[in-house]
Amino acid sequence: MAGKQVIVVGAGLGGLSAAISLAQEGYAVTVHDKNAQIGGKLNVLKQRGYSFDLGPSIFTLPHIFERLFTRSGKRLADYVPLRSLRPHWRNFFTDGTIVDLDPEPERMAAEARKVGEDPANVERFLRYSGELYDLVNAGYFEQGLDTPADFARFYGLWKFPKFDLLRTMHGGVKRFLRTRYLQDVFDYFIKYVGSSAYHAPAFMNCLPTIQFRYDLWYVDGGLYQLAVGLGRLMAELGIEVRLNSEVTEIRRQGARVTGLVAQGQFYPADIVVSNMEVIPAYQRLLGEDERFLRTLERFAPACSGLVLELGLDRQYPQLAHHNFFFSEHQREHFQTVFRKGRLPDDPTIYLVAASKTDPTVAPPGCDGLKVLPHIPPIDEARPLGREDYLAFKERVVDKLERMGLTDLRQHVVFEHCWTPLDIREQYYSNRGAIYGVVSDRWKNLAFKAPKQSTRYPNLFFVGGSVNPGGGMPMVVLCGQNVAKQVVAWDRRDAGSQTLSSHGS
Repeated sequence: MAGKQVIVVGAGLGGLSAAISLAQEGYAVTVHDKNAQIGGKLNVLKQRGYSFDLGPSIFTLPHIFERLFTRSGKRLADYVPLRSLRPHWRNFFTDGTIVDLDPEPERMAAEARKVGEDPANVERFLRYSGELYDLVNAGYFEQGLDTPADFARFYGLWKFPKFDLLRTMHGGVKRFLRTRYLQDVFDYFIKYVGSSAYHAPAFMNCLPTIQFRYDLWYVDGGLYQLAVGLGRLMAELGIEVRLNSEVTEIRRQGARVTGLVAQGQFYPADIVVSNMEVIPAYQRLLGEDERFLRTLERFAPACSGLVLELGLDRQYPQLAHHNFFFSEHQREHFQTVFRKGRLPDDPTIYLVAASKTDPTVAPPGCDGLKVLPHIPPIDEARPLGREDYLAFKERVVDKLERMGLTDLRQHVVFEHCWTPLDIREQYYSNRGAIYGVVSDRWKNLAFKAPKQSTRYPNLFFVGGSVNPGGGMPMVVLCGQNVAKQVVAWDRRDAGSQTLSSHGS
């Protein structure tokens, strides 16, 4: 391993995690990214005294991030200042009902009673969620399992019924929770992976445990400070980062990749790790044929989003840090986005008002709102234009005004909007998806693509399009698991080459 060159394509969180983990294993690592800063979708916009997280805005499972630092004898807290949030988020319904999601049992019980839900139902659901999390975490997360065969070997067939495979995520929620309010709230944990609770398998109900057991966090100054902290660690490890260095080709010779071309220059590598999603990488960088690409169709993209930032000259006191404005008919919303592939008439909207926690991200007395409704990825056969997305944006603002943000438009002093077209252009994500590959019971049983290429053994993938999927902690864990996989493969490969040379 000493002296072997690894090149990472893309400086998203998965790429950074892989680069750090491989450097800690003794590899010489270089990272190339087309953009002017590291972080990928963990991005930031600063304008007129406002600071917005353009990408992820919720921090969970800090112990996964901590590993990147402890393996170099350092502490996450010295690089990334964290604080926990209360409530985790606030839920607004079209009939005026407001429910807070809170990990403190007494407070959560009071919120449940407020909408007619027996707190014992919530407790039973969270026990079910915790059992699923422990099951999924033991193998799929921590062992980096990639295929059904890996699952069968690790878990054994007798454990398969514990995954609740005969139900959808919504079906699992409905077993325990009786009110529409809490069903909608816990269904919408599927937002972490940009999928539908009516199509994802029930074991995705492991997601609430991520918050109720390990809490929900904010990074002081905005989540981009996580990228800043990781950048400091990379510099200390001697990892070379080449920004404004767009990779245009991965070259191969026979069954192996040999390096890549960036800005017209060839960079040789013993191993390549792609933080570009699997399908775009095979299309754009390797030029694979349609026959091969059809074998990847089950790894369809997760949803995209309309990413709207609004700088306001006032505050709305009813908002928490994280907020959800629910569709009146959640099932119809999911069907419209994930089966019909259309912009929803009545979207569920995620809204972040980070100034509720951190007054440095907006001028005094002002709010900066990040607004994110989930929408379909780009349909190449029937693509929408920017004007279609901007008309949808107006529907979103109309809904927020109806649901309590009175005269919102009149108080906007700064606006920024990204559509799926912008997301695809910025990150080369598959059809503008935000969360990588969709988790769909019928398409892929929530499996993403494997981390090691099935065509080129020294090419590996990291990020939301490979297992375990999207979300900050999952792509960081993926980077750590990719590094383990690279080391194991490299040792086997070196051993086989030694045997081959002796045999000759």
